[in-house]
Amino acid sequence: MNFFGNNFRMPFSYKGAITFGLVYIPVTLTVAVRENDIGFNMLEKKTLSRIKYKKTCVDCGGRELSAGDIVKGYQYEKDRYIVFTDEDFEKIKSKKDSNITITAFVDMHEVDPIYFDRAFYVAPAGGERAYALLLRAMEQEGRAAVAKTVLGTRETLVVLRVRDGRMLANTLYFHDEIQTAPYIQVVESDKLDKTELSLAVSLIGNLSAKFEPDKYHDEYNERLRAAIDQKVAGLEIETPRERETAKIINIMDALKKSLEITSAN
Repeated sequence: MNFFGNNFRMPFSYKGAITFGLVYIPVTLTVAVRENDIGFNMLEKKTLSRIKYKKTCVDCGGRELSAGDIVKGYQYEKDRYIVFTDEDFEKIKSKKDSNITITAFVDMHEVDPIYFDRAFYVAPAGGERAYALLLRAMEQEGRAAVAKTVLGTRETLVVLRVRDGRMLANTLYFHDEIQTAPYIQVVESDKLDKTELSLAVSLIGNLSAKFEPDKYHDEYNERLRAAIDQKVAGLEIETPRERETAKIINIMDALKKSLEITSAN
């Protein structure tokens, strides 16, 4: 197995294998999602000089450290540490940890999206026939595969799924990583106004559509890029014009007005 970067949350390429039963399928994983964030540098206010953050040693008189000076330590008592090297982390991995080991095949609809973390494309790296058999069998049965592996220095839960004839992998959060939902007291259905409920259902109907992800794009990001161009050109940033909407406090009036607007569209 090959990693580029020890932190599995950073972009990386994975080369390993999917295993289930005695079947062994060499695969590669590549990141399926890229982020379009615009990066800003931290500057000193008056000189616009770049701000640097130095790594220093508490007990070394503030001496600045290089990457080669730094190791990973676990504090087992106050101010007492043991050091772990990359070799130590590798030693505790079993052969099973080095693979994506399938433990169960499940209905994908049973996997709550709250567990989803990152997405990857899964491609065969040899064993193409076995890869195709697994993919087609999962597709035919409408099943996803739950698996475990170790990425970097962390055991990770993975779900393998098939979409549009391609296999994808999503890393999942473990159940104990999911926060307990805050208590919210919801009004009982029989205590809701039936007319308001009917209007809300109608409004949902007016706004219902097929999910087409290519129709959505980051409008704020586009405005930010335009603002950067304006600043570079020495221009003032233009505030986007928006249609004023009347504030309606009464929920019945708000629903009726919303229905009028959505029906017209």
